[in-house]
Amino acid sequence: MKLILIKSHIKDALVSLQRSWGENTNLPILKNILITTSDEGVLLTTTNLEIATQVFIPGKVIQSGSATTSFTVFSSLISNLHSERLNIDAKNNNIEVKTDNYSATLQGLPSADFPLIPKIKNNNIYIEIKGALLREGLNQTTTATQFSDIRPELASILFDFSLEKITLAATDSFRLAEKIIPNTHFTSLFKDGFRALIPLKTAHEVARIISDQDPVKIYKDEHQILFTTKNISLISRLTEGTFPDYSSVIPQKYTVETVIKKDEFLDALKVTSALGGKAGEVRIQISPEQKAVHVRSSDQAIGENTYTIHAEIKGKGVEVGFNSHYLIEGIKAVESPDVSFVVNQEENKALIRGKGNQSYLYVVASLLKA
Repeated sequence: MKLILIKSHIKDALVSLQRSWGENTNLPILKNILITTSDEGVLLTTTNLEIATQVFIPGKVIQSGSATTSFTVFSSLISNLHSERLNIDAKNNNIEVKTDNYSATLQGLPSADFPLIPKIKNNNIYIEIKGALLREGLNQTTTATQFSDIRPELASILFDFSLEKITLAATDSFRLAEKIIPNTHFTSLFKDGFRALIPLKTAHEVARIISDQDPVKIYKDEHQILFTTKNISLISRLTEGTFPDYSSVIPQKYTVETVIKKDEFLDALKVTSALGGKAGEVRIQISPEQKAVHVRSSDQAIGENTYTIHAEIKGKGVEVGFNSHYLIEGIKAVESPDVSFVVNQEENKALIRGKGNQSYLYVVASLLKA
């Protein structure tokens, strides 16, 4: 294999590939990047057996072939070279990298040992959506869950497709986030709806590597999901299991509804939580008479503080406690400049939405009753 490549093309591709290679000591080949040629250019591939990412880059192919080498070593070398034009030759499982004033030989492993990248069975049926919209939906929902080996279905994003909409949802039993994307914002060749559980790591990776400008095509079969753009593809296993029925978690009535400026609410939570102890607990007192929300926290060893926000309030006055981190994550995900903050004291929950925007909601359980 002989190639002439541009450094900036390789460097950008390595950024997209950097989190899908593996540390499996039983399979050293997973630590490597696979470089293969085609008539159109060069394909770079990494996998950890759960996720496989491939990036196509343009280049001059003098001699076709394939080779593998350590991802970390290759990435470090490319990052520190100054020349834009790179000559890459593969011989006897090694890769030679040359510029006008530099040369290096990197040891590799046989390309035949690199795992086969899975293929989607139904590769002519897909959903197409703007990258910016998919990224936004994934970022808004991943905030409500966390990695867990005990309940993998809760360490996943529900992708619920129907002909009318796509619903993304996530929960860790303390929080719930839901994003609805109507069919006016995507096109689909699927004739029937489906539900799939996307692993949290996959959701993070897709949101990280896709471009806002590029449309994304989403393919699915029984066990896998594939996301592709013009130059990037990521295929992942789906999580097995059943996502919980979360409809009953969403409060249908409220004790008090408050509309607060998003940025001011975030400022109040960030400042007061500094004195909220290790858990960052805050108490929120909503006072309809004063048309004010008081955000408080205290710690016997540190002190106490209060931040007062003027707000629109409808309902009864309440005081309730929350994990400030959970609140901040939900409020940050709201798209509108004004946040609707609804407290259901009976159910001990808060519902967060953007004012006038029903496409996204976030539910968080409170820590303390009044």
